Amino acid sequence: MMTAYIFPGQGSQYVGMGKDLCGQFPAVKKFFDEADSILGFSLSAICFEGPEEELKQTKNTQPAIFLHSIALWNLLQPNDASMVAGHSLGEYSALVAAEAISFADALKLVRLRGEMMQKSGKENPGTMAAIVGLDAAIVDEVTSKASESGIVQPANFNSPGQIVISGSVEGVRKAMEIAKERGAKLVKELVVSGAFHSPLMQSAKDGLKEALERTDIRDAKIPVYANVTAKPVQKADEIRRLLFEQVTSPVRWEESVMNMSAGGAVKFVEVGPGKVLQGLVKRTVATVQISGIDKAMDVKI
Repeated sequence: MMTAYIFPGQGSQYVGMGKDLCGQFPAVKKFFDEADSILGFSLSAICFEGPEEELKQTKNTQPAIFLHSIALWNLLQPNDASMVAGHSLGEYSALVAAEAISFADALKLVRLRGEMMQKSGKENPGTMAAIVGLDAAIVDEVTSKASESGIVQPANFNSPGQIVISGSVEGVRKAMEIAKERGAKLVKELVVSGAFHSPLMQSAKDGLKEALERTDIRDAKIPVYANVTAKPVQKADEIRRLLFEQVTSPVRWEESVMNMSAGGAVKFVEVGPGKVLQGLVKRTVATVQISGIDKAMDVKI
């Protein structure tokens, strides 16, 4: 039975994340303490106590979710992982799980990525919106037409009929209008600090380039299904290139899940805070087993 381990991205955070795990498992507390030491501030306090506004800042959200995921992964040390994938930020967790990047190096990258994306959001303000009930081809048409009003493109192909778009306020709102006209069941602007996975993140992409180039990235031990291509990758140079491209490219999550299923995965396990990915997998491939590990009560070792 082939198992795919999947790792959540931004939006899955909550105040109190990791607190019960650290209280029950010294191995998890060690990771949280190590992260505080590497970063030079108490990320663990932000995870455990908030306040929520502090945790929701992209520069904190990204390392917090990554830390929670990898502390759990190391506690579990599963030996049945056939393949891994992560949603946006979660791709870094997947790469650590596949032993392509060390925990310390990935934590520094993720913190920098969060800082750069937050900075880009202030310098080039934009927004994002969820569109439910239209297929990908129609959303492509919608964003293409709306781009006459401003920058806009699909950002996350999450599951069948659930797509997030991203770009300038003018471009996204025009696309929202057109999507409603095309019969979308739901069109909702999201509360975000930037137009993630759009060209408005170019400065964040540039800011991450040098750090990616100097980071020691090794060949992955197991296939990592990349956001940019939805295909398995293991070669270090390709991993580095795809992490760079990922910042401004759409997350092809629906395709990734379908390709993992086609590649033999019959069991999907989400490792980290929340249950977002479990819901997306369920809507994409209904025949697979789906579970998640987030809190201490989920851990069976």
